[in-house]
Amino acid sequence: MTRTFVFLPPLRAVSGGLAVLAEVAAGLAGLGQAVTLVLRDPSTPPLRLPPGLPVVSLDAAGLTPDDVYVVPEGWPNALAPGLAAGARCLVYCQNWAYFHNGLPDGVTWDRLPVSFLAVSDPVARYIELATGTLPPVLRPAIDPALFSPPARKPAPGPVRVGYMPRKNKALAAMIRQTTTSRAARTGLALEWTAIEGLSRHGVAEALGACHVFLATGFPEGCPLPPLEALACSCVVAGFGGFGGFDYMRSVAPGGHVPSVPLRQVPWGGNGFYAADNDVFGATLALEAAAKLWIEGGPALTAALESAAMTAAAYTPQAQQEALAAIWSSLAG
Repeated sequence: MTRTFVFLPPLRAVSGGLAVLAEVAAGLAGLGQAVTLVLRDPSTPPLRLPPGLPVVSLDAAGLTPDDVYVVPEGWPNALAPGLAAGARCLVYCQNWAYFHNGLPDGVTWDRLPVSFLAVSDPVARYIELATGTLPPVLRPAIDPALFSPPARKPAPGPVRVGYMPRKNKALAAMIRQTTTSRAARTGLALEWTAIEGLSRHGVAEALGACHVFLATGFPEGCPLPPLEALACSCVVAGFGGFGGFDYMRSVAPGGHVPSVPLRQVPWGGNGFYAADNDVFGATLALEAAAKLWIEGGPALTAALESAAMTAAAYTPQAQQEALAAIWSSLAG
């Protein structure tokens, strides 16, 4: 049987991308694959490891040409044992902005015997632009038992806006200040909910009490917070980070889209989006999302239905099916 080794980088804090890597390893094990975790220092794991999986150190991985070795973008030095052993090295790119990070001067990916895996369709398109090869896509998953519509949303008076201050904090503050200064003219009453320092259950509870989620993160590969917000029946407004347009679609005609072609999806508009760093556009997007809740009616119903359809496409089952298909092709 083909063995799969997954490198978990030694990050000081648990990131969403690191958690996804651990989920992928656990998912492969659930499919019956022989999976081993590779750590720089097994005595200090960067997060709670999936139970039951063997762990080896980076300098004693014991890779062979028959093995698959998965390394995230931004850590090309960690590929060394796989390249030396002639293993099938697979770079899982979760953020296009870090795709070239860590490569030595004068070295490009096309000079290395590696293949790629992308976290979203926009990231796959970027990799194709950079390397000439369109990689398969392995999307993240959200837990539908945790992130789901609440039994009832509070009345939108005021409209509750959730946001994550750690995501471009200064821009989030500027958007908030701009909407506040315009309140007398727009007539919008907004109540802000900072989502930070919470458990996953706490995040889900906070999102369930919000009407709008202000997305301020960029660059992004396939951002989970806006996706979790959609699952909790929020209308999303703000930035897509490029990778967010794997699932973000504009409610209003003529809304912002990136230059990459958007894949066909079965859902319609689920939010109001602006170009990254465009405070002007994000302010208007946020106000449009708030007005949608105040006005209600068929437009709001359609947006929330699209939000639910979007979230339903990112389930653990969908991720497992993608994993099975991708690893089946690797084994073949």
